[in-house]
Amino acid sequence: MTRQSFTSTATYIVAEDLSLAVNAAVTLEKPLLLKGEPGTGKTRLAEELAASLNAPLLRWQIKSTTKAQQGLYEYDAVSRLRDSQLGSDKVHDISNYIKPGKLWQAFTAEQRPVLLIDEIDKADIEFPNDLLHELDQMEFHVYETGEQIVAQQRPIVIITSNNEKELPDAFLRRCFFHYIKFPDADTLRDIVQVHYPDIQKQLLSTALEVFFDVRQMPNVKKKPSTSELIDWLKLLLAEKITPQQLQETKQKGGLMPLFGALLKNEQDVQLVEKLAFMARRRDGS
Repeated sequence: MTRQSFTSTATYIVAEDLSLAVNAAVTLEKPLLLKGEPGTGKTRLAEELAASLNAPLLRWQIKSTTKAQQGLYEYDAVSRLRDSQLGSDKVHDISNYIKPGKLWQAFTAEQRPVLLIDEIDKADIEFPNDLLHELDQMEFHVYETGEQIVAQQRPIVIITSNNEKELPDAFLRRCFFHYIKFPDADTLRDIVQVHYPDIQKQLLSTALEVFFDVRQMPNVKKKPSTSELIDWLKLLLAEKITPQQLQETKQKGGLMPLFGALLKNEQDVQLVEKLAFMARRRDGS
């Protein structure tokens, strides 16, 4: 197998430790389990990895109702019964009612794909255990047809989790794990420069100060993420907010302009307002 290397590109910034984790998982041929705050780019990483390898991306979005079997295949017995009642010749071939899932598609892809199993922690607690054999052995059995589906080549598997629930130890043993730390100010600058290369340095510096002030507030319920910072900066630029206006708001301790891009619930808005009020009283005394 040719060793792949994944690093930052002109359109995507990846930290060195994350780059090492991706390359290690590819080398070990193990699923890469990514954890981290929502908005830290876990899903985006799979998209960028596929693009950098010029490989197809197969995305399996996990929901609370998702079952592991759906990743293998689904048997549409209802359609077969209906066709049988209508006298269709299709009913004589049961494979007409077998719908391949994302794992089947990944195992039989002509080109080695990147398989993204997104937000695995949303599913039932047994979901990861139900995929142990398939992800480990890269094969499964189709009971209705008697077929054995074996991976032509091991797909690169990226699994993301927002840490909503613990994953089983047996599943974790089969993965290469990496926790995406929240970017520091220098890394965030690099990320912003990719999106807005012409942004004023002073505006960016002041915006980052405000952004980190909010993230470091005690008792904040939902810390703003990288993606929310990008959205906020887009609005600041669209509304032509100057660095001076932003700095003035910061000094007065009021709510930042267009705060709805950063604060996503009323508790956090009230918290910022309360802290701002207390700061103004302290400064006025």
